[in-house]
Amino acid sequence: MTTAVIVRVIVVVLGALLALGRGNRDKPSGQLQAPSEGAAPRSLPPAAGKAKRDEGPASTPAQQAATVRAKPTPPPPRPTPADVAEPAKASPPPPPASVRAKKDVAGLRKGLALARGGFIAKLSALFQGKKEIDPAILEQVEEVMLSSDVGPKTTKAILARLRDSLAKNELRDSDAVWDALRAEAQRILSVGDSAKSGPLRATAKPTVVLMVGVNGVGKTTTIGKLATRYHAAGKKVMLGAGDTFRGLHTKLPLMDEIKKVRKTIAKALDGAPHETLLVLDATTGQNALQQAIQFKEALDLTGVVLTKLDGTAKGGIVLGVCDELGIPVRYVGLGERAEDLREFHADEFVEALFGRGEDDVVAA
Repeated sequence: MTTAVIVRVIVVVLGALLALGRGNRDKPSGQLQAPSEGAAPRSLPPAAGKAKRDEGPASTPAQQAATVRAKPTPPPPRPTPADVAEPAKASPPPPPASVRAKKDVAGLRKGLALARGGFIAKLSALFQGKKEIDPAILEQVEEVMLSSDVGPKTTKAILARLRDSLAKNELRDSDAVWDALRAEAQRILSVGDSAKSGPLRATAKPTVVLMVGVNGVGKTTTIGKLATRYHAAGKKVMLGAGDTFRGLHTKLPLMDEIKKVRKTIAKALDGAPHETLLVLDATTGQNALQQAIQFKEALDLTGVVLTKLDGTAKGGIVLGVCDELGIPVRYVGLGERAEDLREFHADEFVEALFGRGEDDVVAA
């Protein structure tokens, strides 16, 4: 190809390009142009774009997308008062610990109604209307305690302290004597290691609890209540029958059998059983105390469950068991329902048993 021909071709190409440029400049502003490579696409105002679609041919998908993106979103409608939802009401805060404790005391007091009307009412009657305390009144206190299953050993220890305080002129009136009795009860019921008092604690996985006691004291019922309590707390519970005999605690061969049960548990799991609870029937009085002594000699007891405490007017058995065994009461049974198995706390129990009047607690 000659030089002249090359020049003509270049001129023709340049002329075509210039014509295209003039044609694009002469088009209406509403016509979209294909964006150059690397350039951002431009969008038109809604009105111009709509007019062009009505007058001209159908727009391309790219044009439609640009028009939709350019269309302004209408503002949301202003809510009316009826549409505005009321803010959720905050749940009331839990009651203070002191109020919860008072409710627990009230529940205990209700469950101990027979004991308060028997054991405690008899003691209270001895000091009714007396401004000065005669040393001879302590003999009447001794009689009430013995008849209320406190036990001879525990009664003797309590009276010895009362006589000593009376000799020091520390018990000048009935209120002082009553406070001294409450203090003695608090001291006796607070027995045992603090780590082993109160409700059971699942410290090991699994935690094995051995429940022992003679027939009829409420072992099966207590086990069911404990299982219900732990299941409700999200724990997995497995129950196992460990004995089938119907002994009394005086049958030595049967006490040997329960020792073997404990040894078998220890072989199956190192450190088990982690708790050994003795279940006693509070209505059996001094017989329950003798059972406790025999079982303590055979087993390493970690606590006592005192059942049917709502069914006795004596109630002093609690003091005798803690004092003579030296192990804490962990639970008390005050009814048939699962929630009637109450955790034992010495201060709450003393207040429920010895507290005077109903105005010092919140009704349950």
